[in-house]
Amino acid sequence: MSRIKNRLASLNGNKALVAFYTAGDPDMDASKEIFAVIEKNGADIVEIGVPFSDPLADGPTIQASSHRSLNNGTTLKKIIRMVADIRKTSELPVVLMTSFNPIFVYGQKEFVADAVKAGVDGVIIPDLPHEEAEEFLAIADGLDMIFLLAPTSTPDRVQQIGKVSKGFIYYISLTGTTGTKESLSVGLEEKVSEIKNSVSLPVLVGFGISGPEQAAEAAKASDGVILGSAIVKLIETNSNPVERDRKLGEFLTSIQKAINS
Repeated sequence: MSRIKNRLASLNGNKALVAFYTAGDPDMDASKEIFAVIEKNGADIVEIGVPFSDPLADGPTIQASSHRSLNNGTTLKKIIRMVADIRKTSELPVVLMTSFNPIFVYGQKEFVADAVKAGVDGVIIPDLPHEEAEEFLAIADGLDMIFLLAPTSTPDRVQQIGKVSKGFIYYISLTGTTGTKESLSVGLEEKVSEIKNSVSLPVLVGFGISGPEQAAEAAKASDGVILGSAIVKLIETNSNPVERDRKLGEFLTSIQKAINS
């Protein structure tokens, strides 16, 4: 059983909190410190963003963090080495969110081997739909391949994704790109309920969740929430590490309380 499956199974009815941030922003040393803060303040899974110059689904906040990270010389190899360092002290599930290009350039088999050895648990590749993922799925032994569903996903697609996904289903609450929004999509609860009736995996909701109120709304309909842009923005606007870590801890604690109260 994977770390992701183990962690989600251990929640006993509580809602999962997945925290995303971009590796290498503001730098790789800070990224390890940020991981520790996230773990200490109640996250169940950490989603680490691999920066790429031409991402598919990232909104302006995460795009900007990727550019800063790339300018700092961050690479996929360095991120995998960071995960290996993290694994010396942590068993918290780690998911890499990346475009397919960095994996292709790395070498698919080499990436899988190095990622699994380092302790990566899963991958999300937004620009690799399941129709085109057969080759990668065939060699991704040891990694949970997490696919995305959206408000526009048809019942047939929901069933197909349910068959090939591992770990959890990532439900995009809004069409478009990532980013904090004032409100979640109309019909969220109904759509997530339909998906949960068709798949056996937990369904977690991401995109557009900016604070405790929206997190609580999303958690009511699902098995947990994924926060990204709000965390990345907090990191960007707090250059002092002590202040950054304090505010990040307080934010995550408020989200954890909101989704499980």
